[in-house]
Amino acid sequence: MSAFSKTARTLAVLASLTWAGIAAAQTVEVAPGVQVTKKTYSAPINEQPFYGFAEKTPELRATDERFVSALTQAAGTRQRAFEETTLRGWRALGAGNTAEAAQRFNQAFLLAPEQSGVYHGFAAVVQVRFNDPAFAEELFKIARKQPNPPKNLNADYGRFLLIARRPGDARPVLEQAIIDAPNFGDAWSNLAFARIQNGDRTGACAAADEAAKRNPSVNASRDLALLKSNAQCK
Repeated sequence: MSAFSKTARTLAVLASLTWAGIAAAQTVEVAPGVQVTKKTYSAPINEQPFYGFAEKTPELRATDERFVSALTQAAGTRQRAFEETTLRGWRALGAGNTAEAAQRFNQAFLLAPEQSGVYHGFAAVVQVRFNDPAFAEELFKIARKQPNPPKNLNADYGRFLLIARRPGDARPVLEQAIIDAPNFGDAWSNLAFARIQNGDRTGACAAADEAAKRNPSVNASRDLALLKSNAQCK
């Protein structure tokens, strides 16, 4: 186990596991100039975005400072610690472990609360675990404005809008997604669906062809085959 993993695991046990119910909506500043709706859920606070907005005692703040210092030392730089932590969050989410994913994104929040990746990760957790599309979209929108947005941010946001049955909103986001990450097959696949749902059969077929060249996921490949059949793509 790496020094980074040992440090993260040891210090993570210091997080409070107090349970919180859904609170009345209000806005809270979570980073300089960044206001978010205060949304809490029935889950341990370290598994909720922004630690469930819990009030922190001086002792907990000191623990946070030690955590950030130790993780930065283990990783070499604060930015590398942030990148490693968010990567672990996405790996956990991909494995279906939303609890660990939320914990990792909370750790990333302590390291760099201004960075886009924090809000991107929280948006995914809110969407997948807590089924709160309104808050997920709020977080996606904040992520698009913050520094260092991940290349797949618009692809994920566009997919979210498609799932929400908003193809008109999804299309421009996904058009940007293929600029941000031109080799991401699933972004092209989702763009194909956005185009066909907006009445652009030719554009949909073109996007489907591009997706097929870029190793889309298994599910995307199956969906593309159906789209190309229904749209009578050549």
